[in-house]
Amino acid sequence: MNGAFVELRQLRYFVTVAEELHFGRAAERLHIGQPAVSQQVRRLERELGVTLFGRTTRSVSLTEAGQRFLPHARAVLAAADRAGDSVAEFRSSGPLVRLGTSEGLGDRLDVLLGAFARRAPAAQLELVHAPTLQRLQRVRDGTLDATIVRGSWPGAGLDFTPLWTDEVLVALPASHPLAASEVVAFADLAALPARLSPPSRNRPLYELVFACCREAGFEPVLGKDFTTAQDTLGTLGFGRPHWTVFYRAHANLLPVPGVVFRALRDPSPRMPTYLATPADRRVTPELVALVEAARETEAG
Repeated sequence: MNGAFVELRQLRYFVTVAEELHFGRAAERLHIGQPAVSQQVRRLERELGVTLFGRTTRSVSLTEAGQRFLPHARAVLAAADRAGDSVAEFRSSGPLVRLGTSEGLGDRLDVLLGAFARRAPAAQLELVHAPTLQRLQRVRDGTLDATIVRGSWPGAGLDFTPLWTDEVLVALPASHPLAASEVVAFADLAALPARLSPPSRNRPLYELVFACCREAGFEPVLGKDFTTAQDTLGTLGFGRPHWTVFYRAHANLLPVPGVVFRALRDPSPRMPTYLATPADRRVTPELVALVEAARETEAG
């Protein structure tokens, strides 16, 4: 591969996307967030120097290079599985940490996984993606050890440890006059409809955006609900002018034709992120390592 450094994880993500031809469904199969899948596939493409998937706002398809690469990627993964199986009887099983993940973690997720592996090399980390209220309940009933959550949620039976704070950016059509500025005043969004996740899906972010709009002197006009990043950004880039919001860590992975991300001022919204753990159970060394790893993403 001409010196390219390719990880098995990247090959696994590539094969799963190739089988599903949909980044969202691939992420569900892999039990991780869609941004992490997109990021690793793009890194793989950069390492190889080719485009493996054709992407539009409505579809994903294998390019000719992707079709040629697919059987070789499957062969490498099969060989890696056989190599692992050959020494299975000698493997000591480390502690398993079942972690719920939040939407929009973006490039923070890779930093978190790498930092955790360095701090707890014997531990196994299983990532579980589900709606926030489901993840919180699973922490309470013990089927998850912890979950990452953004904003404040009902906390009966849970402890919330601060991890980091994310900047919230506005996403705008690249053709809109506001896109010419590097920083957008919140009041300048008043004339445009907003496309937001409803409070039933993401209450903290919904309330944060409404509070910022009111501080800037207006009530937002709501358009259609935010659905998925891919669909919402596709509509944003080429539909009627409107706006939505993304965490910076998520936006870093989303170069989308026709869309720009801009910082906000007056006010500048920030969203705190926490690790929710059971209040009535001992904090294990692995969870301590997880908190330290998560806080490293802030420093990085």
